[in-house]
Amino acid sequence: MASLTTRLGPLRLKNPVLTASGTFGYGQELEPLVDLSRLGGVVCKTVTRHPRAGNAPPRTCETAAGMLNAIGLQNVGIERFVDEKLPYLRRFDVPLIVNVAGESVEDFAFLTRALSAESGIAAIELNISCPNVAHGLDFATDPTLTEEVVAHARAATHLPIIAKLSPNVTDITLIARAAEAGGAHALSLVNTFVGMAVDVRTRRPRLSNTTGGLSGPAIKPLALRAVYRCARAVQIPIIGIGGIMNAQDALEFLIAGANAVQIGTATFVQPRAALDVISGIEDYLEANSIGDVTQLVGSLVTDSGK
Repeated sequence: MASLTTRLGPLRLKNPVLTASGTFGYGQELEPLVDLSRLGGVVCKTVTRHPRAGNAPPRTCETAAGMLNAIGLQNVGIERFVDEKLPYLRRFDVPLIVNVAGESVEDFAFLTRALSAESGIAAIELNISCPNVAHGLDFATDPTLTEEVVAHARAATHLPIIAKLSPNVTDITLIARAAEAGGAHALSLVNTFVGMAVDVRTRRPRLSNTTGGLSGPAIKPLALRAVYRCARAVQIPIIGIGGIMNAQDALEFLIAGANAVQIGTATFVQPRAALDVISGIEDYLEANSIGDVTQLVGSLVTDSGK
């Protein structure tokens, strides 16, 4: 059997396939359908300092090759997360990565510090790139702010820090380098692209927030390029995200330079998508006599060298 073991800095995963924040809830929602213990890791729904009701509906709509969402980080807040959700998530033999979002540098540091005091958490993912809340993209579009928020979170914890970056920038490699300089152990690339849809009957936006985050197969080529560019710009591991629907998609991200992947929108179509991706990667490795999945990472061959 080929080895699927993957490392994200100090974090060791049994395989390179994780769930994406916001699409897997707190795990309980999909437990009847998915064996969580088979996953490389679980990234739970974003946690904020205080509970959030999120944006008013309608806040999701289907697109030609994916979906738009403007949920607005609806969540129970850190106190209820620790009291009600974390005990359940601790039951599984799988690394738990908690995604956090804040309105200030201090918010991120507070959340990171508070969660670090709890057992059962393997890493913190900093959601500095949500396009569906006021000022949600501030930290991920300014290299100085990116480095600052990552540095403060890093100083507040002994846990690995993963920075989740936005594609809604001119040059994502500048932001990636800033996150690395701030002390991030790994990067998650990418969050959703800002988009919108219009109802021609009413001449109104199809989302109450007007714009939302575009995810699904439509963004895969763009996300893949972001991973490829950043893998050549930083020395820390990268988690590829964006339109991964099957094992072939995941393999593309690994070959382009990702060390692991997160499965998001595909879960809405097929709840077991992440497990299918794991099996598909295993099959590919065996069929091609590759003994270790890490041999694939960054193995892309190009003629241009660009």
